[in-house]
Amino acid sequence: MDQVFYLLAIMGCSDDNLDCRQARIEPARYTSYASCQEAMADALRRNTDLDYPVIAGACQRQTQEMARQAAQKLDGKGR
Repeated sequence: MDQVFYLLAIMGCSDDNLDCRQARIEPARYTSYASCQEAMADALRRNTDLDYPVIAGACQRQTQEMARQAAQKLDGKGR
């Protein structure tokens, strides 16, 4: 069974907060949803340079396999 962890995605949103897109991923991995949520306020302060009317955060559940596949896509090796 894969180890589960959480990533903190920084989202750029429209004024009405309905149209959001992932702008960045914080480099830290969190072992629980609660610890990810606790880190969100500081992460949002670090990402105020994004050019969106609203900046939000979202904790995303990941496994080691999901992270490996995402890294391959970023490297251009996956589909």
